Amino acid sequence: MSKAAVAQKTYMAKQAEVDPQWLLVDATDKIVGRLASEIAVRLMGKHRPTYTPHVDTGDFVVVVNCEKVRFTGKKWDQKTYAWYTGYPRQRTISAENRLERRPELILREAVRRMLPKNKLATKMLDKLKLCVGPEHPHGAQQPVAIDLAPAKKQ
Repeated sequence: MSKAAVAQKTYMAKQAEVDPQWLLVDATDKIVGRLASEIAVRLMGKHRPTYTPHVDTGDFVVVVNCEKVRFTGKKWDQKTYAWYTGYPRQRTISAENRLERRPELILREAVRRMLPKNKLATKMLDKLKLCVGPEHPHGAQQPVAIDLAPAKKQ
């Protein structure tokens, strides 16, 4: 074998080498799907050159103003969330009712469904901190404000 073939190796990150950042996102007037896909990329760590599929290389994401997200089209009326209670039927709720009761769950469900379906996704989702209103309790971590999924000019 030549030296050139030996010199090129694929880098695999180790959990101890990963230094996660804390990011602050304002969800005011952001479209749910576009914002959720950007957040999912940050939670997985795919924005980094050291991304490794089997290691949690993502960042912590703090989202404020979760109640001010928006859907396009008629999704507020037509979109439903369903879950199984253990009794012989499914419970459903419209997106409009969920916004009134638990607005942070709209964004959490959208992000959860964009993460991989494995045990590592649970750890990634735990790094997502959703807050209703402009205040958050993570000031000690000094999150850096970033603008994810910028709104289109109309």
